[in-house]
Amino acid sequence: MEKLGATITPEGVNFAVYSEAATAIWVSLYDEQDQEIERFELDVHAENIRAGLVAGIGAGARYGLRADGRYDPDRGYFFDPNKLLVDPYARRLDRVFVRSPRLRLPREEAVDTAPLIPKAIVVGEGNENILPRKKAPSLFYELNVRGFSMRHPSVQGPLRGTIAGLTTKWVVDHFKHMGVDTIQLMPTAAWIDEGHLPALGLTNAWGYNPVAYFAIDPRLAPRGPQELRVMTDLYRKNGISVILDVVYNHTGESDANGPMLSMMGLDAHTYYRFVEVDGKQHLVNDTGTGNTLRCDHPAVQRLVIESLRYWVEEMGVSGFRFDLATVLGREPGFNPEAEMLKKIKADPVLSKCILVAEPWDPGPGGYALGKFGKEFQEHNDTFRDEVRSFWKGEPAKIGALAGKVSGSAEIFDFAGRKPHHGVNMLAVHDGFTLRDLVSYHDKHNEANGENNRDGHNNNQSWNCGVEGETDDPAINAARKRDVRALLATLFLSRGTPLIQQGDEMYRTQQGNNNAYAQDNEITWLDWEGADGALVDFVAAINAFRKAHPAVSHDHFLTGQERHGVRDVVWLHPDGHEMTEGDWNDGGASVLGMHLRHKDEEVLIWFNRRIDPVSAKLPEGDWVVGIDSDPDTSVTIADGRVQVGARTVLALVRPAAQ
Repeated sequence: MEKLGATITPEGVNFAVYSEAATAIWVSLYDEQDQEIERFELDVHAENIRAGLVAGIGAGARYGLRADGRYDPDRGYFFDPNKLLVDPYARRLDRVFVRSPRLRLPREEAVDTAPLIPKAIVVGEGNENILPRKKAPSLFYELNVRGFSMRHPSVQGPLRGTIAGLTTKWVVDHFKHMGVDTIQLMPTAAWIDEGHLPALGLTNAWGYNPVAYFAIDPRLAPRGPQELRVMTDLYRKNGISVILDVVYNHTGESDANGPMLSMMGLDAHTYYRFVEVDGKQHLVNDTGTGNTLRCDHPAVQRLVIESLRYWVEEMGVSGFRFDLATVLGREPGFNPEAEMLKKIKADPVLSKCILVAEPWDPGPGGYALGKFGKEFQEHNDTFRDEVRSFWKGEPAKIGALAGKVSGSAEIFDFAGRKPHHGVNMLAVHDGFTLRDLVSYHDKHNEANGENNRDGHNNNQSWNCGVEGETDDPAINAARKRDVRALLATLFLSRGTPLIQQGDEMYRTQQGNNNAYAQDNEITWLDWEGADGALVDFVAAINAFRKAHPAVSHDHFLTGQERHGVRDVVWLHPDGHEMTEGDWNDGGASVLGMHLRHKDEEVLIWFNRRIDPVSAKLPEGDWVVGIDSDPDTSVTIADGRVQVGARTVLALVRPAAQ
């Protein structure tokens, strides 16, 4: 199979491009002043590949592609040799993508877009390949490169907002202190702003609008892709895996009126899904972004697999979180046995990687939680929703809480899957931060320029009495207490916990629950204002989780007896085992979870009431393991314990000596 992209040979550079519909494809070479110096037409090869050797050039050469063919937008053909296109296999770009109306002008207006388009740079010899060794994550940390490091005091000058900025000792020590073992970088592939943002003076801060799947955005790695390999090598030495959030569901070329940047101009029907309506071909929009990648086409499958392997083998990443992963299995409906998913699972390299699915997309039948098989972990939004609802005070949520902290067996307990396949989270990038979750009843997205119409409306959030920031010490204390209770629930549950950047230090986005366009102080972490005590609490409760198999053992809680021991007994605060009537009590707000694993016992009390509760304890000696409220003094006397208001309390019964 002929290698696609730009490949250095002893004679020069071989260029190869896939297109089924183009009648001609050229490579345009550029000098460092961005002037086109030569143009070479590629030859027709087998299997719809155009290829050609350009002699006398090597690493560092700058190039773009041009394609000719049918121009009929109503039928899904957009060929225009005036549009310079980025090679889908480009490994490095010389600049960021920028929006311009000229990028989408019709062919008859004949404007050369080369001055507006990043040039691909031919890269030299690659790194020594990394062979992945799959290590099950114990704690995911979702991180936006720019937002995380722009204001970090140990990251200086040009390193701010870059991948290199994540390699300072203080940053690595922050993760080690908390016990984070898997960093999930939000998208790093070169992206372009959405069409409406420039007029608002905004830019994309998240990166979920990719164009080039092999190339890191120059904003994140201005000195080249090697910055990522340096980071992954360093983190691996420190026991931390790095995975990438990847967007193989759409590209920044958007709809038929979007910019012509790469695959749309090379062969739209190969790379994107279309549907015929009223005699015209329309791009399918199962992603809500204008187009949908055609993952059931062999050329797209090859692009996905080869780019994933590049990030693993040459850049040293340990795996991937797949954004809107349902698109990977669309044919056009979702099929868990789709060829794209089967290829990822069977690949000798990728099968050894951490694989995480965001198991939904906005298209018809797009919610596929629990359907990705044992090779994938999956984001579990039901954990987020039910745990939030419980702590918010929604009635009849005690049973739902028990189901979520037990591992969501109704979703994951089949076909050899275990609790760790569910990635539990309370907050991620698209939504409120934890602080905002308990500070705002409603979203406040005015800064996004869409009159607060964007973002989720059903947040299951509360404000503890005042909307937004306040100087009231009682309300601020209540909010911090709630955040600690939420975090304790997360870490004391079956499943793999995930926290988003800054939630461990009590960061706010000022009520913005869709801050994708806020590349500013709204999304940049305020390190100077970090709540160090909360950071220490996260570190302590994660350490407690790891130290107690009764909490972290990877099996679903059933309550059934095995070898004379029940793994969980659910307790009423009066001390008796929960009855059917207790479970059906809509006002129930206190639950005890008595865990046993081998000779270890841990008892966890969840109290969402606004006043303390005296709970009766099982027989034996109990000591405090974790108390989510540091301002209370736990008293154990006469077989009872005082559980603080809005608190999670974990007690430990020492093993018999």
